[in-house]
Amino acid sequence: MALRALCIHAHFYQPPREDPLSGEIPTELGASPFRNWNERIHSECYRPNVELGNFERISFNIGPTLVDWMHSYDPDTWRKIVLQDSANVSRYGAGNAMAQAYNHTILPLATRVDKETQIAWGIADFRHRFGRKPQGMWLPETAADLETLNILAEQGIEFTILAPWQADTDRLDPTEPYRIALPEGKSIAAFFYHQSLSGGISFNPALTSNADDFAKQEIFQQFSVEKSQHGEPQFLLIASDGELYGHHQHFRDRFLARLVDGASARLGIVPTFPAVWLRNNPPRRTISIREKTSWSCHHGVLRWMGECDCTSGDGRWKTYLRQAFNRLAASLDLLYTEALAPLGIDPWKLRNEYIHVMLGERSLPDLIHHTTKRRIEGEQMWKIRLLLEAQRERQRIFTSCGWFFDDFSRIEPKNNVAYAAQAVHLARLATGIDLSPQVSALLRQVVSERTGLRGDVVFHRQLQRAESVEAFNQESTAT
Repeated sequence: MALRALCIHAHFYQPPREDPLSGEIPTELGASPFRNWNERIHSECYRPNVELGNFERISFNIGPTLVDWMHSYDPDTWRKIVLQDSANVSRYGAGNAMAQAYNHTILPLATRVDKETQIAWGIADFRHRFGRKPQGMWLPETAADLETLNILAEQGIEFTILAPWQADTDRLDPTEPYRIALPEGKSIAAFFYHQSLSGGISFNPALTSNADDFAKQEIFQQFSVEKSQHGEPQFLLIASDGELYGHHQHFRDRFLARLVDGASARLGIVPTFPAVWLRNNPPRRTISIREKTSWSCHHGVLRWMGECDCTSGDGRWKTYLRQAFNRLAASLDLLYTEALAPLGIDPWKLRNEYIHVMLGERSLPDLIHHTTKRRIEGEQMWKIRLLLEAQRERQRIFTSCGWFFDDFSRIEPKNNVAYAAQAVHLARLATGIDLSPQVSALLRQVVSERTGLRGDVVFHRQLQRAESVEAFNQESTAT
């Protein structure tokens, strides 16, 4: 019998919910009886899937900002996730965990230096958490363009996962990986998930009430009869949000456990992972991609920059929010590069390496000495630290969830605005320059259709909080 292989990929992610001043997640009433949604989803999804051993039998990625929270909240569960990946490294010489670009930024909408930072931070975080170099990387919303894929290859990533409509062909064979040619002779492998299987498992609860029936009636039927007759190996990949399994759909954690440890094996279908599959089955065909496309928007990446039919209502607020943050980012970058230029420090190399300070792997003075072979102290070091923290907040403002939904009054876009205010506050402390007027003008046009809440109101409220906390800290230090 020809080899039939199945891979379930789960994308586990939650947007950052921390208050930028306290670093703590405020109480979220909708998550009751838990304090916040992270805790509730952890109880309904992350911990049960670990206890069932599912993280050992599926391909998965976990957003770095979610990992950071989980590592503090439930270190035992996190340790078991790492061990389940390590078991596959020992068994196959390749793991089943994939890295993720750090802040869930829509990379085709980012500048090249931001793409490099997001990918470098994602790789470094993965190394820190899993103790090995990642072979694959999940792109937020699978949003891709050639520049992003090229940077992945430059930084040593071997493969990624894409939606089938991102392939520039109408005759895609979803049972095998493809090679995407890149500039300067580079390439990257792409696995295109199966559209109907992934859609069914994600959005049709009735279809996934019985794992054995799903394997027999849905999965088995999607393997190519012709390939089976010719003895060709086949690889089917189903991709979905990881929170589906137990949170969005109750009991689907148990469905997943049965599907990958029993139901598929009864039909001669072998569970596997992209990194393992590539070792014995490298891509045979080369394909191009459709630029600036994603899995959650059939209008390319318009959902995260303006109006499209993926969400209801007036989406013009998304355009103004994107414009405001792009302008703020450019201004923050100018302050940052101007401060580092007299010191002979490469600002982007230092920012890319700052993840090691964020992870607690080294101190900022040691990092600067390691990067520049120079010792910087006193006021200069204080200024650089503030500007790097402003850059850290600047990366958070582009978290994709801020644009995903239909209305500005949700917590996700308001959090992005709070991070923008914190970046402005830090930049002002470092340089004395106030960037708030230029941001306010555009944020004034970011208006909730439901409540009338304006972006500039949220921005100035957070900025006033930051200034009050700073004044209190200074007064406490003086006394």
